[in-house]
Amino acid sequence: MRCLAIIPALLALAAPALAETCPPAPDLEPRKSELLAAVRAAETELDARLLTNEMWELWTTAPDATAQEWLDTGIERRAAYDFEGAVNAFDALIDYCPDYAEGYNQRAFVNFIRQDYQTSLDDLERALELSPDHYAALTGKAMALYVLGDQPTAFTVLRRALDMNPWLPERHMLPPEMQPQSGKDL
Repeated sequence: MRCLAIIPALLALAAPALAETCPPAPDLEPRKSELLAAVRAAETELDARLLTNEMWELWTTAPDATAQEWLDTGIERRAAYDFEGAVNAFDALIDYCPDYAEGYNQRAFVNFIRQDYQTSLDDLERALELSPDHYAALTGKAMALYVLGDQPTAFTVLRRALDMNPWLPERHMLPPEMQPQSGKDL
């Protein structure tokens, strides 16, 4: 157990030395475009969930083994409710790969859980700059805005996410006048 506590500290120390070595992320655009089109056209919620699972596989494909290790460590630490360890791993990932959107998205999720909504929003903004079609990051942004009391903006952002994936579970948060006119969303 003691060794697990040391891992985040080692990751944080190693990140600055490696910051220049992150390779570009693999080109996943063709598959991502296919999945975005397929999830918009999905006939059932189950079909959409399966496609979203594939999308998560793309989003969580890091640029190299080092980045993947930090991403996986952060996700594991979050699942174990070690939020400090998770943030440390995601900090190291972002230091190493500052242009990898999922590092910001995952750190935003941990900060949302920790109820640090503004920090979460800052990371989501960066994730969306890097990956504008990341509908999970858009949904996270909508949730953070909602909790912060900015429901009109939250609903607008959620509507944008629903334009990419009309099956998102959060679709039911929209007021009736903003609900899509598709049978999928009713």
